[in-house]
Amino acid sequence: MNSLVFFCFTVLVSFVYSARSPYQQVLQHSRIRGRQHGPNVCAVQKLIGSNKQYYTNCKQWYQRKICGKSTVISYECCPGYEKIPGEKGCPAALPLSNIYETLGIVGAATTQLYSDRANLRPEIEGPGSFTIFAPSNEAWAALPAEILDALVSNVNIELLNALRYHMVDRRLLTDELKHGVTFPSMYQNLDIHVHHYPNGIVTVNCARLIKADHHATNGVVHVIDKVITAVTNNINQVVETEESLETLRTAIAASGLDTLLESESKHYTLLAPTNEAFEKIPPKTLNRILGDPEALKDLLHHHILNSAQCSEAIIAGSSMETLEGTPIEVGCSGNDLTLNGKPIISRKDILATNGVVHFIDELLIPEAAKTLTELGKDSDVSTTIDLLGQAGLGSYLAENERVTVIAPFNNAFKDGIPAVTKDLTNLLQNHIIKEQLSSKYLYHGQTLETVGGKKLRVFVYRNALCIENSCIEAHDRKGRYGTLFIVDKLITPPTGNVMDVLKADNRFSTLVTAIQSAGLTETLNREGTFTVFAPTDEAFRALPRKDLNKLLGNTKELSNLLKYHIGDEVLISAAVSHLVRMKSLQGEKFEVGSKNATLHINKEPVSEADIMATNGVIHAISTVLQIPAKSQERDELLDSGVEILKQAAYSKISQRSARLAPTYSKLLSRLRQ
Repeated sequence: MNSLVFFCFTVLVSFVYSARSPYQQVLQHSRIRGRQHGPNVCAVQKLIGSNKQYYTNCKQWYQRKICGKSTVISYECCPGYEKIPGEKGCPAALPLSNIYETLGIVGAATTQLYSDRANLRPEIEGPGSFTIFAPSNEAWAALPAEILDALVSNVNIELLNALRYHMVDRRLLTDELKHGVTFPSMYQNLDIHVHHYPNGIVTVNCARLIKADHHATNGVVHVIDKVITAVTNNINQVVETEESLETLRTAIAASGLDTLLESESKHYTLLAPTNEAFEKIPPKTLNRILGDPEALKDLLHHHILNSAQCSEAIIAGSSMETLEGTPIEVGCSGNDLTLNGKPIISRKDILATNGVVHFIDELLIPEAAKTLTELGKDSDVSTTIDLLGQAGLGSYLAENERVTVIAPFNNAFKDGIPAVTKDLTNLLQNHIIKEQLSSKYLYHGQTLETVGGKKLRVFVYRNALCIENSCIEAHDRKGRYGTLFIVDKLITPPTGNVMDVLKADNRFSTLVTAIQSAGLTETLNREGTFTVFAPTDEAFRALPRKDLNKLLGNTKELSNLLKYHIGDEVLISAAVSHLVRMKSLQGEKFEVGSKNATLHINKEPVSEADIMATNGVIHAISTVLQIPAKSQERDELLDSGVEILKQAAYSKISQRSARLAPTYSKLLSRLRQ
């Protein structure tokens, strides 16, 4: 076990037995990291170029980054302790005093000063049990000048009310600051909103606790990084009062989503697109979505996260689920909040009674609200989408017809983009299936009907899911009416059965003659699931003339040899990622593998793979395969044994009863098998 894993395991065990909340867990981690510097020392990560600092978990510790920015490690006294000159660490507990005095000790001197000015000091010095979420000195300094002036010019009303909104008339430690809870403040009982995140960050009205759980004789002091204000509007009311959200407001009303955004039963995060964000979308696309209730619902639900997420709680990227079902990567870059890696949030942390709102200046259109054309545009299947448009098949991609498009990756055209001819148009028609499907419901042997009139077969392998010769390479992309199956190559639909295909290809004339001579024509004409490793004429010519003539003159030997080239299931080249042993019709197994993207049979390379037939697949080979010697010896011994048994059996039958004849016949039949 390496030292990193061992340390994190040790910390985890410590969490289980001693920590009671995510905040306590990261604080415990910081204590363990700092213990080499003495008792009650905590390791702190400080963001370079700012006054922000964090207690962090193992992951952030080793990354040494917060929101992508580098951090430095410092060691400070853990909350509630102080240094003693000449002694190591922080051995002394802070003196216990009232809340007013404690404010000065923990770095909230400005809050202490304003408490004195607003005549709050007697209350927080006197008897009682209070909790104060005290803005840091920097938090007061960051207030806009006009707001700060308004507060300090009316200390007996405005400033006093603002301070009392930061207070709760009971003692609250971080253990009680659960995610999503509210506490009535001491200003008109207006609620304070608490969120306690899995990464250990605690926010109060989206202000982060930066120093927590400082005990006082008459309560508890928590230092926060912002001055907070009262919250009275729900999310829907926030949208209704903002001029820059007029288009969003109309869309919410049209979709009936206002009821959800007014509900207090659950908390959400609304990523609210501004009017400007809607204006960036092509009018045709926007009008289509706004006029389609289902697409509009998916669009709006994609802008709502399933929980309240304050920006201060995000110190690294994480995937968050939307109501639409598609996750969004919410992260940060410096001071910017990012969505899917883009800093598109123009205004953040507008708190509501049932969640939080962030304004964004780009619309997030989920795949579920897009047409297939929109899905494929600027993607890794854009070439296929362009070809379908050029072939006059674009209506299937843009209109409300339920289809599934089998779309090869762009690199399937690395040898050049083909010209759109009649043949290509016919081929592309057979890449459009007449219904909207999901690949997870496809099954082996299923047939899919295309708009071109072909039936395509589905093959399910251990490590591959294929449609004819083409295998699915990526997750489905499901749009409003259609789905994209992303595959490795263009499909070549079968044009006949195995014999039809071999006869139509002049490379296999000798093989066709041999099949007919061996009496296997009927076998390869019937319905089935054959894999034929087909020797070309060149492969037969490579045999010594004498051996070839002998082979063609011995029907039984020829039949055995040809059967050894035929498997009894369909094996597509892309499905061979490991060595496969396939049973032949002759009875022996042959080995199929893949090396350097080339299919091999018994270590011999296949010259052309995946020639599709309605009852199987053909792989052209440049060598005639040889049946293993042991198999041939066994066949010869078996033939001798059968002959001996036959003579013995019939001589006995002639002496005894004809009633035994069927029994001997069955035995002979089983021996031959």
